[in-house]
Amino acid sequence: MCVDRHGDGGALCMSESLLANLHWSIEPIHQAVGNQKKFSRFGRVVEDVFRGRGPLGGIHAALKASRTELNLALAVDLPFLQVDFLQYLILQGRATTALATVPRIAGGWQPLCAMYRREFAIDAENALHQGRNKIDLLFTGAKVLEENELTGLGFKPEMFGNLNTPEEMERARKSK
Repeated sequence: MCVDRHGDGGALCMSESLLANLHWSIEPIHQAVGNQKKFSRFGRVVEDVFRGRGPLGGIHAALKASRTELNLALAVDLPFLQVDFLQYLILQGRATTALATVPRIAGGWQPLCAMYRREFAIDAENALHQGRNKIDLLFTGAKVLEENELTGLGFKPEMFGNLNTPEEMERARKSK
């Protein structure tokens, strides 16, 4: 999965080994990024229906294109995620009828590291048509994976640290 995170034409790619370790639970893989011409070499590209509307727009596009009931949404700028955590997230998503299974760390939602049922696209589309881009408002009734639950299982909140600047990307590359 790749995304032009900083608008400079360079793509940041999620660790292929991370995805390979999840092959048992996530197939096929789709990319919900902006530019089909630029990113089609990495796999199937799904363009946002509602462009420039943030994570909700991307999640909506991915769910509309999906043929599976359960979908794992992952941002590509989360290099510290653990395979064990993602397996846990997937299992929790399968074990509930909630439309979304979402971690909440330090009171903040992690919508780009969450499980969504395809039906969530209906709520997303309604919100987007109404000009509401904030995904948090759609998490009423979601299965919430709270920080204390995750830390009790040995998952550290730091794994949700993302890379927002080229400098942060460089530091992460050097720390590997």
